[in-house]
Amino acid sequence: MIEQILPAEAVAEESFAVPPQPSTAPGARPGEPLALPHGNALGLYPEEAAHVARAVPKRQQEFAAVRACARRALGRLGFPPVPLVPNRRGAPQWPDGVVGSMTHCDGFQAAVVARADALASVGIDAEPNGPLPEGVLRVVSLPSERVAIDRLTAQQPRVHWDRLLFSAKESVFKTWYPLTGQELDFDEAELEIEPVTGTFSARLLVPGPVVGGVRLGGFSGRWAAVGGFVLTAIALPAPAPGLRPADGPQVSESAAFRA
Repeated sequence: MIEQILPAEAVAEESFAVPPQPSTAPGARPGEPLALPHGNALGLYPEEAAHVARAVPKRQQEFAAVRACARRALGRLGFPPVPLVPNRRGAPQWPDGVVGSMTHCDGFQAAVVARADALASVGIDAEPNGPLPEGVLRVVSLPSERVAIDRLTAQQPRVHWDRLLFSAKESVFKTWYPLTGQELDFDEAELEIEPVTGTFSARLLVPGPVVGGVRLGGFSGRWAAVGGFVLTAIALPAPAPGLRPADGPQVSESAAFRA
């Protein structure tokens, strides 16, 4: 499902089953599984397993399932399987030369990767197509966004636009963070969702990252409501090789999905 909102440069793998069922743990010779915390059924490397050793089983299973997706996607790019350990913010640490993103929710896990010379950053998110819990929308949205959500809900109630807004903001953060290494609050990006084209735009309300000598003013992405989920994705193209920007960083909106 997720591939329909990603460009050709991105490789995506997804799963609807938790947990994955590897025949052999990563790094083990055939018939010689690694000794992992909680057994080797999750198919995690030791350093990954240590990260979720104290987590509840559901969290462990989702953590493992999405990494199984990521390793399959990396394999399609020609990269060998490696541990994918989160950093202090929870963002996965990808092999050199790779950008990527992961997402999981009840019943769905997905990962996307791309070569860093094709995409500068990528962010994906999946959420159940249901309403946000009471009070959450006000925390994650700006007044202008809540007005738009009310209008969209009246026009197309089959999509839970509050949940879609939340998902899109998660994709914005996942795209932003690898470029900056900094936090981005929900009120530091203003989103506009296009219901007909299946696109959205995010205007950054703080100085954006500089990519290829250009300071970005925002990101653009795509969304879909399918299979009981809302899915969002942003894929930021890498700068063209040899690009020589004018003196000083220029401000531009991201053109991740050109017509």
